[in-house]
Amino acid sequence: MAKYELLSKIESMLPSNAQIVESVFEGANIVLYSKNKDFVLKSKDLVRKIVNTVKKRVEIRPDPSILMNPDSARSIIEKEVPKEAGLQDVWFDDQRSIVLLEADKPGLVIGRSGEIINTLRQKTLWIPFVRRAPAIKSDLIKTIRYTIYSNSAYRRKFMNKIGQKIYGTPIDKSNYWIRISCLGGYREVGRSCTLLQTPHSRVIIDCGVNVASDEHAYPHFEAPEFDVSALDAIIVTHAHLDHSALVPLLFKYGFRGPVYCNEPTRDIMTLLQLDYIDVNQREGKKLLFDSRDIKEMIRHVFCLSFDEVTDITNDVRLTFFNSGHMLGASMAHFNIGDGYHNMLYTSDFKFNDTKMLSHAPYNFQRLETLAIESTYGAKGDVPPSLKECEARLISLVNETINRGGKVLIPVLGAGRAQEIMLIIEEAIRKKKIQNVNVFVDGMVWDVTAIHTTYPEYMNTNVKRLIFAKDHNPFLAPCFKWVGSQAERDKLIENTEPCVILATSGMLTGGSSVEYFRQLAENQNNQLIFVSYQGKGSLGRRLQAGERTIKMESRKGGIEVIKVKMQIETIEGFSGHSNRQELINFVKQLQPKPKRVIVMHGESSKCLDLASSIHKLLKVETQAPRNLDAVRIR
Repeated sequence: MAKYELLSKIESMLPSNAQIVESVFEGANIVLYSKNKDFVLKSKDLVRKIVNTVKKRVEIRPDPSILMNPDSARSIIEKEVPKEAGLQDVWFDDQRSIVLLEADKPGLVIGRSGEIINTLRQKTLWIPFVRRAPAIKSDLIKTIRYTIYSNSAYRRKFMNKIGQKIYGTPIDKSNYWIRISCLGGYREVGRSCTLLQTPHSRVIIDCGVNVASDEHAYPHFEAPEFDVSALDAIIVTHAHLDHSALVPLLFKYGFRGPVYCNEPTRDIMTLLQLDYIDVNQREGKKLLFDSRDIKEMIRHVFCLSFDEVTDITNDVRLTFFNSGHMLGASMAHFNIGDGYHNMLYTSDFKFNDTKMLSHAPYNFQRLETLAIESTYGAKGDVPPSLKECEARLISLVNETINRGGKVLIPVLGAGRAQEIMLIIEEAIRKKKIQNVNVFVDGMVWDVTAIHTTYPEYMNTNVKRLIFAKDHNPFLAPCFKWVGSQAERDKLIENTEPCVILATSGMLTGGSSVEYFRQLAENQNNQLIFVSYQGKGSLGRRLQAGERTIKMESRKGGIEVIKVKMQIETIEGFSGHSNRQELINFVKQLQPKPKRVIVMHGESSKCLDLASSIHKLLKVETQAPRNLDAVRIR
C-alpha cells in the first residue's frame, strides 16, 4: 500500500472532530498528531480498529502545542510517582510528545494496571515511556539517552524520511530476485558482514572486525556490489566486535540510514566500539573512525524488541528473536517481497539454556532459507554439559585458592563475563566456593552495569532473583571493581588469593594481557579459558602448548615470559551452540527450510556441518566463501 493511499485510508476512519494537525512516519509506524485533547485521551478503541484494518502500527499523540509545559509536567510526575520507585531522570522529547521516565523500579512507576501512567497522561498529555535505571551507575547509558533526546528534532525528520521511503514505492515482482553477498565471516570466524539484496533494497547484516587478525581484519568493502551510498539499512544482531565494530565506519563513509537493533545491543556495542578506539590508540594503530562517528550512529538507531515485526524497506520485513548468545543477541527473520521468501539468519546463537539466558526458539510462521553459524560445527565439537563445566570451574577455583594462587579468567566483556559472574556468585552464595573476592576489571564492570538495566532480557531464574527475591546477583558483595592501572598493580602485588575477570577473552588486548604478563611465571596461579580462541591469538597459542611468550613490555622493548601458571580450557560455557545443538536445532526447526547456508566457522567446520545437515535432512546446503554471491530465490 503506497504512503498516500495508506494515510488516506487512515484519515477516512477518523471522526470529524479529530483535529489532526500532522500525519508522520516513525520508520514503519504511523503517528497522528491531534489538537483535540479529548480525542487523544479517548482514541484507544479507534486506534485498535485502524490497526486491525491497515495492519500497521498506528499511534495518536497530542500535538506539542497542547502539551503541559515541561516544568509543570515534571512537578506532577514527581508528585504522582511513589518515592519507592526511585525516579532518577525525566527526559522530555518535545518533538514527539514523549516523556521518558527512568527509575530503579519501573513497575512502581507504571502502577497497578497502568494507573499511574494513565494519570500522568491525563494530567499532562505527555506520552510516558518508562525505562529502568542501571543498578550500577552508567555514564554511558546516560550519554546515549541524552544523545537521542537532545537530537529529537533531527530524529523526527529522519524517521519520517525512512517511513516515506518504506511506503513510497510499490513492490514490482515481475522480475524479482533475492541474493546475499558474503563480505565477511564465511568459512572463518570474525568480521561478520552480509549484504542482502533485492531489486529494491540493499541491507547490511552485521559489520564486524576480526580482532585476532591484522591481515584479514575487515569485511570486503571493495566488493563491486558494496556501495555505501546505496544502502537502505544496517542490522546489528548483537554487540560483539566481530559483528558490530565497524558500523560507525559506514557512517564515516557517509551512510545516514537506519541501524536496527535492540536497546541492550545499542548500549553494549557503543561501549565496545569506544573501547575498540581506545585499545587501537594505546597500541598505536590507525583509527578507522572516532567517537563522533559513534555518536552519529546512535542518532540513527531504531530499537526493536524481540518478536516485534517491522518493515525496514519497502520489500523487507524484519523480526528479531532471542538467540541465547548474549544479552540482547538476536536471530534475524526476514520476510522478503511481502511473503515471496522468508530467511532466518541465526548469527551467533545458543540452542540450550545458560545461567543467564533462555535458548533460541525454533518455531517460525514461515521459513525457506536458513543461514546458520558453525563456530563449533565439527563432529568433535561436543563439549561437556554446562553442569559439568560449572563443577570443573568451581573445582579449579577452589584448588587455586587453597594453594594461595590467583585465578585469571580472560572473558568477552559482554556475555561470557556476566555468565561466569552468575556461576561464581551462586557458588559463593551456596558455599560451594569459599568466600573470595572476585575482581571485575574496567569494561567488564561497565557492561555489567548495562546488564542491570535490562533484566527483562534474561531467563526466568535470573528475573525471579531480581524481581521476586530482590536479589540482584550482579550486585553481590564478592564483586570488586578495578578501574585503573594503579588498582591492577595493587591487586597483583596483594598476596591474597582471588579471582580476576578481565578482557579480552582471547588475550589479544585489554587488561587480561597485563594480568597474564604479571601472573604467568607463578605456578600457583591459574589461567582458565572459557571463550573461543581465534586463530593467531595468544590464547590459541597457549592452548596449543606454547610456554615461552615474547611480549612488548610496558616500558617498551620485548620481554620473554616463561609461562609456569596452570592453564585450563572449559569449552562448555560457550554462548555458541555446539555440534549436537546445531544439528538438533535444524532437526526441530519448523517449518523445515528448503536451503541451509552455513557460515561463521573455520573452513573445515563449515564444510563438515554443511555436509552433515545435507546427509541427515536431505536439504540443499552451501558453505560459501567470502566474496561469493548466493542467489537464494
